[in-house]
Amino acid sequence: MVADFSRVLAGPYCTMLLADLGADVIKVESPHGDDTRQWLPPVDGDGVGTYYLSVNRNKRSVALDLTDPADAEVARELAKRADVLVHNLRPGGMARFGLGYEDVAELNPGVVYCSISGFGPDATLPGYDLLVQALSGMMSLTGSPDGPPYRAGVAVIDVMTGLHASTGILAALHHRDVTGEGQHVETNLLSAALSSLVNQTSAYVAGGVVPHRMGNEHLSLYPYEPMATGDGELIIAVGNDRQFRRLTKALTVPELADDPRFASMAARNANRGELRPLLLARLSTNSAQEWFRILTDADVPCGPINDVRQGVDLATELGLEPVADAGGVPTVRNPLTLSATPTRHDLAPPALDEHGAEIRAWLKS
Repeated sequence: MVADFSRVLAGPYCTMLLADLGADVIKVESPHGDDTRQWLPPVDGDGVGTYYLSVNRNKRSVALDLTDPADAEVARELAKRADVLVHNLRPGGMARFGLGYEDVAELNPGVVYCSISGFGPDATLPGYDLLVQALSGMMSLTGSPDGPPYRAGVAVIDVMTGLHASTGILAALHHRDVTGEGQHVETNLLSAALSSLVNQTSAYVAGGVVPHRMGNEHLSLYPYEPMATGDGELIIAVGNDRQFRRLTKALTVPELADDPRFASMAARNANRGELRPLLLARLSTNSAQEWFRILTDADVPCGPINDVRQGVDLATELGLEPVADAGGVPTVRNPLTLSATPTRHDLAPPALDEHGAEIRAWLKS
């Protein structure tokens, strides 16, 4: 059983993934409920915020006021019985209620206790995704070179931190299966952000280069960006010299692949200002959809810029079945496919304290 004391996104996303994989997740909420219950609009047909719905399927809800001694005792009993406890209160927040790692480990030595914070165990800064996108350097990389920095269109740091947390929990559970020992799993938004910036942070720590905004261009690949056609833009993503040769052949300018200025990725990066107009001149002769067909047939990675509806529709056309039913609520299917233990989408995201009575009765049994 997973005792989920987290709220908003990073923690709830982590625990939802565990629930999809079969865990019994008990979502502990304050009497006011998870913050995202009030993050409106948009809402579904029943007026429930779709933000909350996106990360809380397959869970049961109990409302506990941890400042109330009786409810705090219920929370401690829940922690005592848990295989996993997850929280994302500020450092020291759980200890105020006798629910810090040392407290819970004393009651439950085999517990896997996961703490998610904004900036690590010694910092009390509030951990909001937007702040970490700014403080980590991510926003400095997003947007036009001559424009302001932008946040990503989704709370990517929260999501990636939730993924790291779930991986750590699964590793700790495996260790417990082997040794019988529980342990404290810790992660934070800033560390997850720096890890997830991958080649960009590597450019600095390994190469001494501070990356900068390049709009939709890529620091190390070219062409790898939206490119204007005769009607609309098309993403062209050339990752190696073979793909570039196929691109030039499909564009009927095969000589460009043998031009020393463009024959290698390093050369194309150095001479992209000379290459770009030559490619755009050819792309202007057909629409984006026509080039999408021609380049796809030539095995050149490319695609139109879809909106979210079109992205879901594409996944549907490809047979990925992106939408599942979670207790009558449409939800985006878990992206994992496991042949022996398939993911589940059984329970709708719970109403506040929907399962409070049954959980309290179970803890008294």
